[in-house]
Amino acid sequence: MIGRLQCAVLDCPEPRPLARFYQGLLGGEVDRPDPRWSRDGAWATLHLDDGTVPAFQRADPYRPPRWPGDPDRPQQFHLDIGVADLEQARAQAVSLGAAVLDAGPPDRGWIVCADPAGHPFCLVRD
Repeated sequence: MIGRLQCAVLDCPEPRPLARFYQGLLGGEVDRPDPRWSRDGAWATLHLDDGTVPAFQRADPYRPPRWPGDPDRPQQFHLDIGVADLEQARAQAVSLGAAVLDAGPPDRGWIVCADPAGHPFCLVRD
């Protein structure tokens, strides 16, 4: 092993609001003091209870990915978020500012959404 993953970083136009969106989905603490990262308007972190730290970095100009695939603006990666109740999670995510990209058939087991900055993520039935 060479090292360990410190965080996954999402580019976005507004880091702190996007961190708060994911806090609404996943819990945790936005911008907990941590010597590994600066805390300014161009960067925000979300410390989750399990030790995972997604981070959010300002990109200007920002061009969100498009789903489904668009070779000019590919999704590049996405997050899968396990949930107990898919429809309840969908409603809660939308109330936080998510957009539903693909609800699929009711028995599929996942719903594709986008966060407020356009990053795709899936709500996946546990």
